[in-house]
Amino acid sequence: MNKADKALSELGDMDQMASGDSPLHRLSPITKFLVTVAYIVTVVSFDKYDLGGITVMLLWPVLLYQIAGISVFTCFYKLRIVLPLVLAVGLFNPILDRAPVIYIGTVAISGGVLSMISLMLKGTQCLMASFLLMATTPVDSLCAGLRKLRFPQLIVTLLLLTYRYAGVLTGELSVMTDAYHLRAPRQKGIDISAWGSFLGQLLLRSMDRAQSLYESMLLRGYDGSFHYAGTDSFGISQLLLTAGCIALFIILRTTDIAGLIGGIVMR
Repeated sequence: MNKADKALSELGDMDQMASGDSPLHRLSPITKFLVTVAYIVTVVSFDKYDLGGITVMLLWPVLLYQIAGISVFTCFYKLRIVLPLVLAVGLFNPILDRAPVIYIGTVAISGGVLSMISLMLKGTQCLMASFLLMATTPVDSLCAGLRKLRFPQLIVTLLLLTYRYAGVLTGELSVMTDAYHLRAPRQKGIDISAWGSFLGQLLLRSMDRAQSLYESMLLRGYDGSFHYAGTDSFGISQLLLTAGCIALFIILRTTDIAGLIGGIVMR
C-alpha cells in the first residue's frame, strides 16, 4: 500500500467514525458546530499567562472523546502532520520574552516559556475540538447545518466539494503512483525529471473525474441544497443544550476554577 492509498484509507476512516451511534453523534450538527465555535473562541480568549484556565478547558474535549467512543490517540495520530506545526508556533517566545513572571522555588519561569506553553495548549485544544466535530458529524449533515445557519451557499458547496474531491485526487494519485512504480520497479519515489508531467497528468485526470462526478450529482437532482441530510433534530432541547454549554464556557472563562480547586486542596 503506497502513501496515497493510506491517505485514502484515512479519509474512509473519518467517514466511518462520523457515521457512529454515540450520544454525541446523535446530536444536531448545528449544536455541535455552535458549541465547537464557542469552545474555540473561549480557549483563544484566555490570557497568554493563564495556564490554569487553559488547562481546565482541556477537560472538555477529553470528556467528549470518551462520550463519543473515540480515542484521543486517534485524534493525535490523524493530525500528526498538522500538530507539529501548531506546536512550533511559540518556540521563539522564550527568546523574545525573558522577563521572569513566576517562581517555582528558586527557579524563575519567564513569560516567554509560559506563553509558549499557552500557545501550544490552545492550538492543541482547538485542533482536538475541530477534529471531534468532523469525527462525529458527516460532512453532508454539517453542510446542511451551515445552510440552516444561513451560511452562503457558495462557501458551503465549496466545503463539501473540497472534502469530496480530496478523495478523488488521492485516488488518482494512488493509481498513477502504482503505474509509475510498475514501469520503474527499482526506483524509490518519482524521479525529479518526471515531476512536471506527473503533476500535469494528475491535474487533468482529477479534473475529468471530478467533472464526471459533478455531472452525476446533477443527474441525481443535486441543486446545492441538502434536503437529504436534514437537521430537523435541532429543537428546543438542542437549543437549551447549546445555550447551557455556552453558559458553562462563560463560567469557566470568568471564574478561576484552577485557583478554587487549589484552595480546596490546600485546606
